[in-house]
Amino acid sequence: MSVEAALRDKLISLARDALAAAVSGRPLPAPEPGDAPPLPCGGMFVTLRNRGRLRGCIGTFQPPANLEETVVETAAAAVRDPRFVLAPITREELDHLDLEISLLSPPVRTHDPLSLRPGIDGVLIHRGEASGCFLPQVATEQGWNAEQTLSHCCAGKANLPPEAWRDPQTEVYFFTAEIIEDRRATPRRKAPGQTATRS
Repeated sequence: MSVEAALRDKLISLARDALAAAVSGRPLPAPEPGDAPPLPCGGMFVTLRNRGRLRGCIGTFQPPANLEETVVETAAAAVRDPRFVLAPITREELDHLDLEISLLSPPVRTHDPLSLRPGIDGVLIHRGEASGCFLPQVATEQGWNAEQTLSHCCAGKANLPPEAWRDPQTEVYFFTAEIIEDRRATPRRKAPGQTATRS
């Protein structure tokens, strides 16, 4: 999966417009129909940070029918991340928010969870009604190895025992992500909208 520069810039622009609209209570931007080319994308997450502090992260593992519409909807949903309902994103924050759009590969089940490559593989864990996930960049940001990533995903995301990933009844999936980022509150590692690919 590779996103051309022009489309990366457009997705960033649409996401920024959606953030401003969601915070202000205005209608969300409507992408022009038929503009976005299909991509073999297995899902999408939008992550928002203010000076390194998480302010929202929402996504889906459903392949988007329309990439641009999904970016708009997901960015707006990230503004309303229920973890921050008591401290919602404000208009004053908009110019200070770092934005990451993670375009996911389809998740693939693994029977060797310890083969997870921190910083390259994301993890999705299912057991019964419980589920949780980490994007590939989380392990790197936290300094976790494969075992720590799996245990934190079970306990912190899926509300399962930390060692649940060792149980054959627990389904563990890996995926990769192409990261499109626009940094405003922290130094840029790349030019605005340039892709940092972790796959």
